[in-house]
Amino acid sequence: MRSGSLRQAAWQPHAGAVRAPATMHDWLTTEGSLTARLIAHSERFRVRRLHQKSAMCLADEARAIGLPRPERVWEREVLLECDGKPAVFGHTVVPTSCTASDWPLFSALGERSLGTTLFYDPLVRRGQLEFARIRAGHPLFARVRAVIGGADDTIYYARRCVYRRHQGLLLVTEVFLPEVLKLQPAKPKQNTK
Repeated sequence: MRSGSLRQAAWQPHAGAVRAPATMHDWLTTEGSLTARLIAHSERFRVRRLHQKSAMCLADEARAIGLPRPERVWEREVLLECDGKPAVFGHTVVPTSCTASDWPLFSALGERSLGTTLFYDPLVRRGQLEFARIRAGHPLFARVRAVIGGADDTIYYARRCVYRRHQGLLLVTEVFLPEVLKLQPAKPKQNTK
């Protein structure tokens, strides 16, 4: 399949435009750090890094990060797991023109959450959230399916946001997996004194 024939997501500025069920809408519109909310909804939270490498950005990402057309970027993909089950697929791209001073910790994240650096760095500016439905035919759908399986008729709800630090741009896309709807706030740990 040629890249020109791949489905692009219709990114919307309002979560209501993607017509997500109410429980999913709540996750899509999480204020602040999604990582912090996932931690609060699990006994064991883990970032499982799938890869971090140079790759071509997706067609519907280029303009968002200031590129006239798809080109090579630094790409990172992770699964955010709650109690051993994948809850969110994370996909991040950074233009190769960004410098180490723009995103000093990006190359050394390993299994740490990107959110732990973005939300606690006073130099980072968060852009507007955008929302979309990801269906069969979109490259992120294929990547999610390769990692967790699933059926062709599944619809995933996603959000993305551009972050700026100095002159560097970074685009984070979070694809919410069905497991996220089963999460409940974790019970407080009992003090056994």
